Amino acid sequence: MYGFSPTEEQKMLIDAVARYSKSDLRPAAHDAEEEKKLPLKLVGKGWELGVLQASTPEAYGGFGERSAVTGVLAAEELGHGDLSGALAVMTPGLFVLPVLLSGSEEQKKELIPPVIEADWQPYTAALIEPSFDFDPNELKTTAQTDGDDFILNGLKTYVPYAAEAETLIVYAALDGVTRGFVVPKNSAGLQVSDRLKLMSLNALLLYDVTLKNVRIPRSGLLEGEFSPVLASMRVTNAALAVGVARAALEYSRDYARERDAFGVKIAQKQAIAFMLAEMATEIEAIRLLTWQAAWKLDMGVADAAAEAYLAATGAADMVMMVTDRAVQILGGHGYIRDHPVEMWMRNGRGFATFTGLAIV
Repeated sequence: MYGFSPTEEQKMLIDAVARYSKSDLRPAAHDAEEEKKLPLKLVGKGWELGVLQASTPEAYGGFGERSAVTGVLAAEELGHGDLSGALAVMTPGLFVLPVLLSGSEEQKKELIPPVIEADWQPYTAALIEPSFDFDPNELKTTAQTDGDDFILNGLKTYVPYAAEAETLIVYAALDGVTRGFVVPKNSAGLQVSDRLKLMSLNALLLYDVTLKNVRIPRSGLLEGEFSPVLASMRVTNAALAVGVARAALEYSRDYARERDAFGVKIAQKQAIAFMLAEMATEIEAIRLLTWQAAWKLDMGVADAAAEAYLAATGAADMVMMVTDRAVQILGGHGYIRDHPVEMWMRNGRGFATFTGLAIV
């Protein structure tokens, strides 16, 4: 059986992440969104907490063993502070963890230490494609064998820090199966677009990446399966959604406790109270489902990938409902930028498309 009591090491790490989230990420979120820029000092401070390093074995430059449970606990706290900041801090994990999960021993020793042992660097990965029927297991980006090399062609979107990254992992269909390829930034045929403009995540640097006959040596292929990588991305997405939803619930609850309407606090109104109760219930349900999926990943349980999928899809619906209700509870105040709930609602709307932006 599994339990829900964190170890002392987990408590220490998560407490540190929660303090950073509350004291650094949340206060900076509004200005970062408006100015469309995250201070690198802020991102670097989050990196120094060592969340990724704690999931990387000592043999590859870290100081722990990978734990999806620890990862989702940390991701929730980061998302509770600010989603753009959380994704920025976690971006190097998009490169490191797929290598850890699917790379060869040689790839792990060569590729992971330069990221883990240094200050924050924008190593990244490209999974998402700009297609209404995007499916991570049926990619339109292709890899074809050409002698000892692979030739990559396709279009990726929502790639964090693509213009700044020295190396990225690109996912492509090889003989119909999704595989990861290590692609240096200066590869011929690799093109990065101008920065994307989205409804949300305005503080995060996101780009399209086009691959036109990009040649990658066989040593650039991650040998392992994509399934554990995708499952880890999905539980991360779910945990981040829980964090955003928690923030929206807490803010709207506190507002309702203070806001007077016709001589009483609006939190005492039955319609508002029922809204808050349903929001809290749905958050707790998805949190437990996310924890269970992460535990199954750690234990190698056969249906872990299916559980991760359920957590991600449930979280996408939950966070949209909760953030929308938060805006409703604030009434007209919910629609102005002086309150963060409108930003959380915009972020919440995107979670159905965010799988691939972070991994724990």
